[in-house]
Amino acid sequence: MNNPKPHIIVEDGVQYSLGKLKGNQILYDFDKMLIYLDVKGKLLFGKKFKIYNEDRDVLFKLCNYFIEDKANCQKLDIDISKGILLTGPVGCGKTSLIRLLKYLVPHRKAYSVIPTRNIVFGFNHIGYKTIEDYGDTQFFCFDDLGVEPIGRHYGKDCNVMGEILLSRYDLFIEHKVKTHCTTNLNARELEERYGNRVRSRMRQLFNLVAFDSKSRDKRV
Repeated sequence: MNNPKPHIIVEDGVQYSLGKLKGNQILYDFDKMLIYLDVKGKLLFGKKFKIYNEDRDVLFKLCNYFIEDKANCQKLDIDISKGILLTGPVGCGKTSLIRLLKYLVPHRKAYSVIPTRNIVFGFNHIGYKTIEDYGDTQFFCFDDLGVEPIGRHYGKDCNVMGEILLSRYDLFIEHKVKTHCTTNLNARELEERYGNRVRSRMRQLFNLVAFDSKSRDKRV
């Protein structure tokens, strides 16, 4: 680790400890991580942002995944080598959390969060180069998978995100490049949207982390 104190993060001149350093390992404290996430969330998204107690189970899984706590991930049936597919109803906080959690581990390679709609709009404008651009070894999170329209370039329709997911699967198999996604859709809806071939690849690409289907809309 290049940072001698990766367990301490400074925001606006205030130090937040996420745990203790033991040798070259960080012994993380979940409650301290939640305190930091609440502070960072307010800085990123405004004062109305908060960490909800009802989301602790989801956050526990996500935090353990991002800090790569192998023992806890094994208990939670999470494979650290795969990406995250974060599912849940509209407004439950998926996008905010996936944008936020990378700040827990500033010493690791960050991912870019890209709305799927924007990707399809790019395809409509410049065509298949868009799919190639997301088939490289960069680290991406595709936000709101399944709400994007079908792509159309010069009169030809294309299921853009389906093609990109197939490319990301190849990258994962060949180079262990991770991909994350957020979606409002369930497994059946994803299969209807992208087909059985993509859905089967998604099982190998992602750990499924799901909010409760009755999670309330926090934007109301």
